[in-house]
Order: sequence, then structure tokens, then C-alpha cells
Amino acid sequence: MKKYLILITTVFLCFVKGFTVMVRADGPGSISSYSAILYEPQSGRALFEKDAHAKRPMASTTKIMTALLAVENCPPDMVVTVTDEAVRVEGSALGLRGGDKITMIDLVTGMLLESGNDAANVIAYTVSDGIKAFADLMNKRAAEIGMKNTVFVTPSGLDQGEHSSTAWDMALLAAECLNNETIASICQKKSAVIKFGNPPRDIRVSNHNRLLQLYPHAIGMKTGFTKKSGRCLVSAAQKDGVRLIGITLKAGDDWNDHIAMYEYGFSITKLVTLPRPKLPRIEVAGGLDSQISPTFRVPPQRVMLKSEEENLRVDVALPHFLFAPVCAKDVIGNVRYSVGDREILRLDITASQNVKSLPSPGFFKRFGRKFIMLFAEWLKL
Repeated sequence: MKKYLILITTVFLCFVKGFTVMVRADGPGSISSYSAILYEPQSGRALFEKDAHAKRPMASTTKIMTALLAVENCPPDMVVTVTDEAVRVEGSALGLRGGDKITMIDLVTGMLLESGNDAANVIAYTVSDGIKAFADLMNKRAAEIGMKNTVFVTPSGLDQGEHSSTAWDMALLAAECLNNETIASICQKKSAVIKFGNPPRDIRVSNHNRLLQLYPHAIGMKTGFTKKSGRCLVSAAQKDGVRLIGITLKAGDDWNDHIAMYEYGFSITKLVTLPRPKLPRIEVAGGLDSQISPTFRVPPQRVMLKSEEENLRVDVALPHFLFAPVCAKDVIGNVRYSVGDREILRLDITASQNVKSLPSPGFFKRFGRKFIMLFAEWLKL
């Protein structure tokens, strides 16, 4: 009887919070979205995917790319004067008018939180002096990120031409933007106060991403919707040092889809401190010092599947000896961390000190050194 009471209480609490969490060992369960992916950006792999490479319109999640180009190409305190041409656009709007003045950082903030199509157009005209030129810049940047199945036509995400992407490509874009501190900081705000107008006045804008209220580990990023695309959501979450990215395109219930994916993802991953192997001293032939101590930087932590940790392998590659001269910081080997055939990380091993050569030897010493080299090569065979 006690077990049934606990179960009923848990279901009721999930219901009143507005979502139901389903955690399965083999995946997040039923996902309503036509396309979805749960992406782990550190390793660059999908923990779950559903039709992740199908091209679909992505609506206002497009504005993540628009924000990235704005931040990369304009100083944040740059004052932009809005033109009438730039704000002639349908759909959601920040409320900009011709003659308004606004800083670039407030323009990006308003666009990402309120999803203003007018703000996206103003950025396009400011950065590239037109929509077509800005779309070309968007596609060039997409290629650099590795978005192979994406075509940008509009800065706002309004459906036009072949404007489309995939869940996989949008995960790559989200990962790139999370590495940008400005964009990452804006996307996790539930609201903000910006200034614009003529003269500028304080205006509060609110984030449309309800996941920030529904899921305690959510840290952004952007919603989107058109009749053609359906509900689209690019999000990110972080828990116990593990950062994950969720993408859904054409969703029926995107909030629950993302929560289910994250609960699954966090249940199978962990942040692992990689072990630091002890390195032997290396003999140096023909040097003023006979040995050196190799060194390498402290291994960073890595996100791994919990099932992989016990199979972590550490391989050290070092020569049996070195010939002088040796320069400090010369790469002399590597430490390789792997699980099965998948390499997690490779770190260079370097010399910790300089070793000068002995004075030039005579014939017999040169002959002896050559003999040692040939003998060493023979041992490797």
C-alpha cells in the first residue's frame, strides 16, 4: 500500500508542475517531435536522435545564428539607428520604429528574448547592409561550424525559399553559441531591461523559453514557430558539470520532449577526472645531462557515459632515449585516453628542460653513437 501511495504522490507532483518526467535506460521514451537530438558537445556525439538529419524549417531558432554574427561583427556598445526599411517585416516584433536608437547588445537581447523579427532585420542591415548579403554571411558561418544541411535565407527565420536546417546542424550551432559568453549569458535570462526609442527609454523584455521555468537545469536557448515549421526549440541544460544540448523540430510537446531527453542524458553521463599517469625519466645520449623528466599538462575533466568509465584506458607513448640537444617544451611523446576504439583525449608530452650537446666527439665516439642508433632501431623491429 505504501508503494502505491508514493507512486500516486510522485505522479501528482509532476502533474502540478506542468510536466511528466520519463526516464528509461534505453532512451528518453516517446518523443513527439518529428526530428530530435540530444547532443553532448564536449565529445561531439548524439546520446539520442530521431530523424536528426532530415531537413526542416527551423523558424525563429534561426535567430541564434543572427545573434552570433551580430556579436562577432559589432561592438556591444555600438549605437544603431533603426531605418524604416529594416523594420518592414511581418510576425513577432520588438516594436522598433524608424529613427529609434538602440545599442547592439540591447538589440541582440531583445531579439533573443522577445524573438523580434524587426530586431533580426535591423541586425542584418547593420552588419551586411541588406538581407541577401547577411544570408550569405550566415551560410558562410554555417559552413565553418560544419552545418552541412542548412540553408539560411532570412535572419528572422520566416519561411522563405529553401530556408531550413536539421536537428543535428542546429545542435552544432547551439554548441558554438554556448562557447560565446555574451550569447550564453543572454539566452539564460528570464527577462531583461533594454533601452530603445527616440529618445531611448527602458523597456522590459521577457524570454519565451518556458523551459527556464519548468526545468531547474535549463540554461537557454531559443524557441521558434511558424505554421510551416511547427514548434521548434533549441535548448541547453547543465547538471553536475555535464552540459547537454536538446533540439526538437516540428514538436507536439516540446517542453516535455526536452525534459525527458535531459533526464535520460543526465542519468547516463558523468563528469570524469582523467587519471594522471606517472612518467619515467628519459635517458639522453650525447648531452651534458644524462636524463630529463618528461611532463604534460594536467588532464581536463571529460564527460563520459557512466558505462564507459570502468573501461577507460590510458596509453603512454615515449621513446626509450633522446639525443642531445633537447629543448624544453619539445614534444617527445603523448598520453592517449580512450574507451574501446574511441579516443577521448590526447595530450602532448614535452621535455621539461634544455639539454645541451657534449663537445663534438671524435671519430670513434661518432661511430659509437651511430651504432647505438642502429641498435635501437633494430630493437623496435
